[in-house]
Amino acid sequence: QVQLVESGGGLVQPGESLRLSCSGSGIIFQNYFMNWYRQAPGKQRELVATITRSGTVNYANSVKGRFTISRDNAKNMVYLQMNSLKPEDTAVYYCNARAAMDHWGKGTAVIVSS
Repeated sequence: QVQLVESGGGLVQPGESLRLSCSGSGIIFQNYFMNWYRQAPGKQRELVATITRSGTVNYANSVKGRFTISRDNAKNMVYLQMNSLKPEDTAVYYCNARAAMDHWGKGTAVIVSS
């Protein structure tokens, strides 16, 4: 059974940082593209960051230069370091593992507010 579990969300003030973690089980992590998505209230889910099997990364323009995605295949972990957080980063953040199939976590909430 595939399971992705996100952690690390919370309430922070603008300008602060958070590190999200995603722990995976039931899959061979290194075979998957790993993605972070987010969904803000009333909005569609959007792709925030991607890290390929070889470690190539891509980011949404809105987070480029502030967020960093990384992975540790040995630990079946993927991370999202989020710096200089803005109120518009408020959303539920989801971990996604993509190969022939998509696997999703249940999300972790990030609230950026003063």
